[in-house]
Amino acid sequence: MVQWITTGLIALLHPFFVSVIEINHNAKAETVEISVRVFTEDLEKTLRKYTPGKIDINTPIDKAFIDKQISNYISQKLHIKINGKPVSFSFIGYEIQKESAWSYFEIAKIPEVKKMEVDCSMLYDYESSQTNIFHVKSKGTEKSWKLDYPKTIAVFDF
Repeated sequence: MVQWITTGLIALLHPFFVSVIEINHNAKAETVEISVRVFTEDLEKTLRKYTPGKIDINTPIDKAFIDKQISNYISQKLHIKINGKPVSFSFIGYEIQKESAWSYFEIAKIPEVKKMEVDCSMLYDYESSQTNIFHVKSKGTEKSWKLDYPKTIAVFDF
């Protein structure tokens, strides 16, 4: 019992900072689909550092403004090269699920993924103990990688 209470207190005193980025190559549609999951509170606090307006992701007054802030921030902090070439992605939208914000992006016209290089510093400007976990799928294979601050580069070969 004491062990459970101690573990619970440590978790409260030392919260963890993690995001999960799922990248899936859809060969049939020739797209790469990106889902970024972060704690809503962490994303809001980070965006407030760069935005003069009010940031409320759960109940936005101006959803288009929040969409733009999320899109701009993630586009600045997440860079992807596919088969050696930098690619840009389009923001699809975001949704809230419990305490997390899921943001969705898409890269068009990608018939094949042989190699993917990810450069990610997302939320490093908020918390130096941030961890970004990647799950990348292509050709029926899933590979995962964890980037702990200050590391930013992960490479996936398929």
